[in-house]
Amino acid sequence: MSGRFDGRVAFVTGGARGIGRATVARLAGEGARVAFCDLDADVGEQTAHDVGHGVRFYACDLADEQQIADAISLTRGDLGDVTLLVNNAGVNANFDMATMTTDEWDRFMAVDLRAAWLTAKYVVPGMQAAGGGAIVNVSSMHGFVTLKGFFPYAAAKSGLLGLTRSMALDYGDSAIRVNVVCPGFIRTRLVQDSIDLNPDPVAAEATMVRGAALQRMAEPAEVAAAIAFLASDDASYITGASLMVDGGLTARRAG
Repeated sequence: MSGRFDGRVAFVTGGARGIGRATVARLAGEGARVAFCDLDADVGEQTAHDVGHGVRFYACDLADEQQIADAISLTRGDLGDVTLLVNNAGVNANFDMATMTTDEWDRFMAVDLRAAWLTAKYVVPGMQAAGGGAIVNVSSMHGFVTLKGFFPYAAAKSGLLGLTRSMALDYGDSAIRVNVVCPGFIRTRLVQDSIDLNPDPVAAEATMVRGAALQRMAEPAEVAAAIAFLASDDASYITGASLMVDGGLTARRAG
């Protein structure tokens, strides 16, 4: 049975866990030849083994431009030019603006914002040579609405929205589509760990999601499905768009 992504080469950043892992599995399951990178080599190797489908894993520190270039070069040599890119990698951070150092800022932004530009920088020429491609950036609801204590996370996630729009305009004439998904509360390892620290995890989760119209948390596979849609030809006339995957959380005015 053929898949939506037969003959396509995909590269996913931060693919070892959570949304990234679900995306790797979704794209590979629909026929793509998939490579992904992550900082955690042990977990990355295990994910590649578990997903199967010939998925390739490359250990990579996305704060290091040369390591990004090397990972894309390895992908090209092993699988071919990347025509589907998912910039998923990111870390959370909570800093006080008045005490955060420039070194801390630079390290954080290197992963959460700069890496999306650099990864695209090294795959776009191959997409142009192939006649087109699709890039999906993974931002957050914090790109639109945020909470106290999310500096500089909200700044980076907002930056991804602007990066997406600019890239969509700059490379549309090369048939390269660029979109961004903005997840809300997703049951990733870090989110679940924070819930489990509470005396009553069930009540803590209910409080967390009470503002969402669907009144529940999403599974990583639900975000991966949205990413796969935007990466596919089913979204052939969608570019520069921001897709909320938040269960209706940002539809609420207040309260």
